[in-house]
Amino acid sequence: MTVVDSYSVAVIFSIITMLCWGSWANTQKWAGKTWRFELFYWDYVMGILLLSLIFGFTLGSFGDAGRSFVEDLSQAGTGNVLWALGGGVVFNAANILFVAAIGIAGMAVAFPIAIGLALVLGTFFNYLLNPTADPVFLFIGVVFLIAAIIFDGVAYKRLPQVDAKVSTRGLLLCLVAGLLMGFWYPVWAKSVSTSFVDLTPGKLGPYAAIFLLSVGILVSNFLFNTFMMKRPFVGEPVSFKDYFKGTSRVHLIGILGGVIWGLGTVFNIIASGEASFAISYGLGQSAPMIGALWGIFAWKEFKEGDTKVNRLLVFMFLSYLIGLALVVYAGS
Repeated sequence: MTVVDSYSVAVIFSIITMLCWGSWANTQKWAGKTWRFELFYWDYVMGILLLSLIFGFTLGSFGDAGRSFVEDLSQAGTGNVLWALGGGVVFNAANILFVAAIGIAGMAVAFPIAIGLALVLGTFFNYLLNPTADPVFLFIGVVFLIAAIIFDGVAYKRLPQVDAKVSTRGLLLCLVAGLLMGFWYPVWAKSVSTSFVDLTPGKLGPYAAIFLLSVGILVSNFLFNTFMMKRPFVGEPVSFKDYFKGTSRVHLIGILGGVIWGLGTVFNIIASGEASFAISYGLGQSAPMIGALWGIFAWKEFKEGDTKVNRLLVFMFLSYLIGLALVVYAGS
């Protein structure tokens, strides 16, 4: 398989990760003008699976490092396969709620709150498992991240056009999605070899592990998304018949969303072997700010906000960036 052996390429890949993770939800907003998010999500999941197969049979099958994609899958231990699939199940439970939150509250709210909370939880649990970071900088950084979440939530609640009941539902979805989002990566990572060049027998390389992640997402989607279609948070129930009434355009938009997210994920994983943790982690977790910028300036989600709302958004951006910098510094 092919691995990244250049630091500059790894940094570029990490930047692409940030842009992909912060931008894929634009496809949901785009399709959402005429297409329910529950229907969009089927195509999104197929896009992730398609991207993982493309990378598996190209970069994952050529090169001198490790094992080829098919060989890697065939030698994987049962436990590691289950960990990789389980990571996909946990991710899907979190992400489908996250997409629902975007549909209700918008990108500028869902990204900082849900992904910010996932970052806080991930930082906390990683420290408990491996307490090597500077606890002072780590604690102060987490405080700033929590402050950013609060600023964003308060700004959203102050919007005049938002119904109080709907806004509360959107914020709750963000919080639950964030709680779940903080766990998928540690579960999935149990299946992955610590070295991509000299792969551990029974463990998975990045391309095979990401493929199994996507399989776990797809399989669990028949449970999670089918339930969401029958019991939606907003609007009337939809059916699989409605899905097949969609135009090729809306289906392609959903697939594109999955491809964009998958591209960012693949690049983040293969870059982490060469770039320092501080670089790959810091740039990847800057994605919520990219998502928030899209929501505020492209989709005008806060256009009805007053001066105080705008001030809260500025505080949100500053708090998140300061908190992220402190967390990265503490871990580096």
